[in-house]
Amino acid sequence: MENPLTPEVLADPVALTRALVDIESVSLNEKAIADCVEEVLRGVPHLTTHRYGNTVMARTELNRAQRVVLAGHLDTVPLNDNFPSTMRGDLMYGCGTSDMKSGVAYALHLAVTLPDPRYDVTYFFYEAEEIESQYNGLHLVGEAHPEWLQADFAVLLEPTYGVVEAGCQGTMRAIVTTHGERAHAARSWHGVNAIHGAAEVLRRLTTYEARRVTIDGCDYREGLNAVRINGGVAGNVIPDRCEIEINYRYAPDRDPAAAEAHLREVFAGFDLAVTDAAA
Repeated sequence: MENPLTPEVLADPVALTRALVDIESVSLNEKAIADCVEEVLRGVPHLTTHRYGNTVMARTELNRAQRVVLAGHLDTVPLNDNFPSTMRGDLMYGCGTSDMKSGVAYALHLAVTLPDPRYDVTYFFYEAEEIESQYNGLHLVGEAHPEWLQADFAVLLEPTYGVVEAGCQGTMRAIVTTHGERAHAARSWHGVNAIHGAAEVLRRLTTYEARRVTIDGCDYREGLNAVRINGGVAGNVIPDRCEIEINYRYAPDRDPAAAEAHLREVFAGFDLAVTDAAA
């Protein structure tokens, strides 16, 4: 496709945001947007540009005393009748407008228009932030090209109304499984309904009081939520299995082992399997 990131668009962060939103890039489908970003950056003489997978890195080489990273992820969560973008007055709507193509636009605008920054700058436009950590572009770069990540300070340009939020929470995904016994729905008393058994899991989540903790002056709010439920065999069968997917966001005073231990305490008596974890 013809690259929509024209010089005129690159000069205007708002227009650039909309152009990026209108390149569909649900996680694992970032090639098209990465191609466009790479093409732009390779044409900028004051930057050295590299690509690994669908992660694009560009950096200045000005021999400054310090280096700053500006980073943003190219992928979005799944579309939800919000593509392409629309405008309502001065508000822009569309998949990724907030999380986080507006931040990507700002970084890309600076990369193109700021040839002589006070610090050396590394710009990261990376893939697969919204899914399992094994696909995460910064994780993959850290394994293959750790030298790209070397810097004195880093800012992830997630939108916060201009407020700096220090630090980052860990994330963990787990499957809590309930078990039953299949039966025909016409003789349901011969079975045990695993979906009904999920009610206790959901009750624990509903009554769960998420922890708040202050570390180095930063307030962290944890979160524990069901994000998906799978269960059922057929329309006339009592199900013998139900899976509740849990997402746990935890403060940095817990490592993944401690986070898992907490989940096993909350869901004591149920089968629990951790499927993804990032400190």
